[in-house]
Amino acid sequence: MAKTNKTTMGKTTMGKTTMGKTATGEAATNGTSDRLPNSTKKEKSQPDFAGWAQTILHPTQDAGPSKPTSLPSGLYIVATPIGNLGDITLRALWALREADLVFCEDTRVTGKLLHAFGLSKPMMTCHDHNEEARLNEALAKLALGQRLVLVSDAGTPLISDPGYRLVRACRKAGYPVYPLPGASALLASLAAAGLPSDRFTFIGFLPSKPTARRKAIEALPQGTGTLIFYESPQRIATTLTALSEGLGPACEAVTARELTKLHEEFQGGTLEDLAAHYAEIDPPKGEMVLLVAARPDQAVPLAQPDLEARLRQALETLSLRDAVDLVAKETGLKRKEVYQKALTITDSV
Repeated sequence: MAKTNKTTMGKTTMGKTTMGKTATGEAATNGTSDRLPNSTKKEKSQPDFAGWAQTILHPTQDAGPSKPTSLPSGLYIVATPIGNLGDITLRALWALREADLVFCEDTRVTGKLLHAFGLSKPMMTCHDHNEEARLNEALAKLALGQRLVLVSDAGTPLISDPGYRLVRACRKAGYPVYPLPGASALLASLAAAGLPSDRFTFIGFLPSKPTARRKAIEALPQGTGTLIFYESPQRIATTLTALSEGLGPACEAVTARELTKLHEEFQGGTLEDLAAHYAEIDPPKGEMVLLVAARPDQAVPLAQPDLEARLRQALETLSLRDAVDLVAKETGLKRKEVYQKALTITDSV
């Protein structure tokens, strides 16, 4: 049995966002099921989020109603929980409450989320297969002054999820795009993995076909920080084996799954050990995050022509000193060697 380090963290799971009926009607106008707690403090541009929090933390506190705050027109990129409904933010609830339309990957998933918070909003799918077709529709609604929200099934939109073309089209047309940060499997796993976090590269999903996957691994930046991948449980053993062969079996790595849920788990070890571990067990449940730490001895020195080209590129926007520091760190070469090469370039200009 391969040696790995396993950490599980029990949490109270307040809800999942993968089931439920679609809620497609307009927001209710009677009762308070679609309204967040209000506070006595009035804000000109945003609700009193601190006041809302107080009514949640201290439900017996008398907090009279305040004048509802209108959400400005624009596109709102709203992060949603990745498993635990307690991770929703007050700004996210504000945007969802006031939105005229919610763009989402799957109306069943987002409908469940809205229902959990007593909300009912018109929804429209926006995913990889129809995003291009949604652009004109979204722009037309923004031209009418509507408030649009974009969510993914879980986490932060656009991070290995649809939305790039929609955001780009809105910005190009001059409409405001507002990011509402929140849950992210990428950042949550990096924060708790215990691997270097000062520099990291997010890769997302590697190709599923062996040849394409091997080429993608060969092109990965080496020696420049932690590499972060998303992977399915069915492919995790194969991916770990391929990374072990391509990056080196001794690379330290961590897998994270079921983040923020009851059975949250972090598994640590070398790429070789983790590959052996997952090859011996049935595929686990839940999509996974895989983090691989760079080894200092993996820095690959550039050939002299490549070094010169990289230095010339860096010198276009940086001072001599900053360019030398950057390229030396990227390549693993001694700073003195990079500095001497940079001097030959600047002297020839």
